[in-house]
Amino acid sequence: MSKKLILKTAEEIEEIRKSSLLVGKTLAEIAKLIRPGISTLELDKVAHDFIKDHGAFPGFLGYHGFPNSICASVNHAVVHGLPTSNALKEGDIVSVDIGVLWNGYWGDSAYTFGIGELKEEVEKLLEETKASLYKGIEQAVVGRRIGDIGFAVQSHAESFNYGVVRELVGHGVGKNLHEAPEVPNYGRRGQGIALTEGMVLAIEPMINLGTKNVRQLKDGWTIETHDGKPSAHFEHTIAVGKNKAEVLSSFKEIEAVLSAKN
Repeated sequence: MSKKLILKTAEEIEEIRKSSLLVGKTLAEIAKLIRPGISTLELDKVAHDFIKDHGAFPGFLGYHGFPNSICASVNHAVVHGLPTSNALKEGDIVSVDIGVLWNGYWGDSAYTFGIGELKEEVEKLLEETKASLYKGIEQAVVGRRIGDIGFAVQSHAESFNYGVVRELVGHGVGKNLHEAPEVPNYGRRGQGIALTEGMVLAIEPMINLGTKNVRQLKDGWTIETHDGKPSAHFEHTIAVGKNKAEVLSSFKEIEAVLSAKN
């Protein structure tokens, strides 16, 4: 992660928006196909081809040696899951995280999908993890601090006795996927660096049904919960605003597809 804080111009924010909206459209393509019986490796190919067909590059492919175009983290996998040929099953959840590099700027967003009917407690985990994301986004305004974002996410998630992952955090986004500052999903009000115009952040709560503790698998990528309970992950790329944050990525297309399927 670059340590220097790089503020973005209005023009640069528009470029990041284009990349981020393409991530949302790609996730909507996955939403059309995701169902019991399909593999995450099949979804990886769909995402790769869709991004390339739009003249962009699936930025995760080859990033620090990552072998795929999407991260697909199933059930108790938190993030950085490798796509596999294993078929998804009824009741599974899968976080799909995608990065797009287009015209020199990154977009980054993630959505956790439920496969068929979910257990009530798992459905609730997805709902409240997404709610915690928006609680964090509400704090991304000029004059607040990084700790305000983390506090908002943490206090919402912990009100349901969920575990808030500490080892992995959100980040700045721009010409690099991971820029300063780090954006933890926990924190104290009024702590951390001040938020200013021109800051573009990926806010991404990773919330566990059980313990907050995680471990890395021997594949060198996948992070999973220590107790084997499910984890949910939602992510938006946003620009800090004077009165409210501007969400540069979008879940609208994804949720329109999911609503039509139900």
